[in-house]
Order: sequence, then C-alpha cells, then structure tokens
Amino acid sequence: MKNRKRVLKIGKKIITSESDCFIVAEIGHNHQGSVEIAKQLFKAAKDCGVDAVKLQKRHNKKLYTKEFYHAVYTSESAYGPTYGLHREALEFDKKKYKELQAYAKHLGLIFFATPFDLESVDFLEDLDMPVYKIASGDVTHIPLLQYVAKTGKPIIISTGACAMDDIKRARDTIMSVNPQLAIMQCTASYPSDFSELDLHVIRTFHEEFPENVIGFSAHDNGIAMSVAAYVLGARIIEKHFTLNRVMKGTDHVFSLEPVGMRKLVRDLRRLKHALGDGTKKVYESEIQGVTKMRKKIVAARNLPKGHIIARRDLAFKSPGGGLHPYEAEKLLGKRLKRSIKEDETIMLKDINN
Repeated sequence: MKNRKRVLKIGKKIITSESDCFIVAEIGHNHQGSVEIAKQLFKAAKDCGVDAVKLQKRHNKKLYTKEFYHAVYTSESAYGPTYGLHREALEFDKKKYKELQAYAKHLGLIFFATPFDLESVDFLEDLDMPVYKIASGDVTHIPLLQYVAKTGKPIIISTGACAMDDIKRARDTIMSVNPQLAIMQCTASYPSDFSELDLHVIRTFHEEFPENVIGFSAHDNGIAMSVAAYVLGARIIEKHFTLNRVMKGTDHVFSLEPVGMRKLVRDLRRLKHALGDGTKKVYESEIQGVTKMRKKIVAARNLPKGHIIARRDLAFKSPGGGLHPYEAEKLLGKRLKRSIKEDETIMLKDINN
C-alpha cells in the first residue's frame, strides 16, 4: 500500500501515515456519573501511555423523543427508572467538565468528547475542545456534521453500520467546510465479533480517501486486532477503557482494563519501529548467532600439498566464518598450496589460481 500525504493535527500531536499511533482511551460513560471515578480513569489511562481520553456528551431532553425519554428502563445497568433519568445520571455539567478538563491538562492528556446533538456541540465548544468525535450513529446526521465542521476543529468520524455511500456523503459534507478529518473503520456491535471487524476496509479507506488519516475504533475483546489495524494503515486507535470489567454499565464488558491498555500501548509504540522502512538489512546483533548456525567449507579428510581438489574433498560444517557453501565451485579443480587437515577451513588463499 503506497502511503500518501495525510496530516491531522490534534493539540500538539501531528498524525500522518508515517507517524506513531494516536491512541484514545474511550471513557464514554464508564465513569458511572462520578467525577472521581472519571479522574481515576484519566490517571490510569495516562499511566498506560495513551495520548487522549474521551467522554460522550448528550443533551438528553433534546436528543430523545419524549416517549423514549420517559420509557421504563429495567436494565441491570440502569442508573434511573426511565431511560431519560438513566442518561441524566451519567451526564456531567459544565463545572464538572471544566474540572476534568483541568485534570487532563495536569496529566498531559488530550481531552475531548463526542457530541450527540447541536446543543452538546455548543456546550463543548464553550470549553474549546481541541477535536471532536462523531459517533457511527450520526454519520447520516448531516446537520450535525455541518455544525461540527463549522467549528474549524479536527474531526474524527466512526463508520459502524454505514454503507460506503453514507461515509462518502459525510466526508464530502465535512470537507467542503473543514479539511481536518480522520475516518475510522468501526463495527457498531458491542462487543464486535472478530469475523465482522473487516480490517481490510482500512486499506479500502486508504484508496478511497487519500487526503484523510485513517483509524480504527475497536469494539472487540482484546488487543491483537488493534495492532493488526496499525499494520494495515490505521494511525488512530480508539479503545474503550475501564478500571474493572465487572463494574456496573453496558460498556465495561468489552473495555480494556489498565493491564490490557498498557500492553496495547506498548505493542503499538513498538510496532512503528518494528515495521521498518521495507529495506532488508543485516544487523550487527545477528552476526554472532548466525555465524554459529551457518556452514563453512572445510576439508573432508587430510589433504596433502599439491592435491587437486574434488567434490569429495569438501565438507560443509558449522560454525561459519570461512567460505560459504555456495563458493565451493571456486575451489574445485584447484591445487592446494599447503597441506590441510580434516575439518580445517579451506580459504581461497590456500589454492593456486
């Protein structure tokens, strides 16, 4: 896959096809409506080495129909008797957002959120968010995309449950106003079955959207698929994050705990260096080991001075360090300048040319 020039700047981070991976710990509502738990998640994410933490923002009474807002909610993960009250319990007000924003800055983390409605865009814009995330469900919400694009901030858009036409429409809508766009391959099931991740779509996005940074919003269990996504060209990885998968809430079960996130960050940071530049090299660190394993040309038996070397006179034995076996033809039919004992290395200087 040929790399094209793609650049997205988020805060002080510059993301390109050649850059390190930009890793987002999706907190979502795993904070359970508690600022203190949110801070614990921020600190744990920072300790894991992520670049950014993300929340979700909804103006629930504007977002949902009255019927849906007041619908009885009996899930074991419910924080209220109706869906609306459940959602309200998980929302932070402006004061709490500012507190978390300051804490993220203290930790050196980029902090942003996903707005689900126009009112939430205004709420977040008042806090001067450095970047916006668009959820998969809003790829067809053109008024929201236009509204976010007009902020002039970078935008990351997920594409779960979207046809290519939906994605192209959203991309054209945003980029007609704001060229700062990253497009994420995503499967909007929670957790996602491995057979439905379609990681090769990352390559397809590279071909279809040559001006955009491409990423992967991961809803699978584990870390390996995100590593594979980077190899395929994803330069933003978003992964849900929790302190403990048994905590109350719908997202914890497919979120990474700190141990898993730490390993994911470790592997993604290593991977950029491990991929190299495509040039096959021989490293100094390989020489000692490969010399022990390789073969050199030695005398198969005691050979007198003046002997004409035949194939039966040669053996190929470890360790290496002499002539390679492929150089045997250089010795055949040549006369020895000195006597050579069995297993002794035969060199070009030992023959008359």
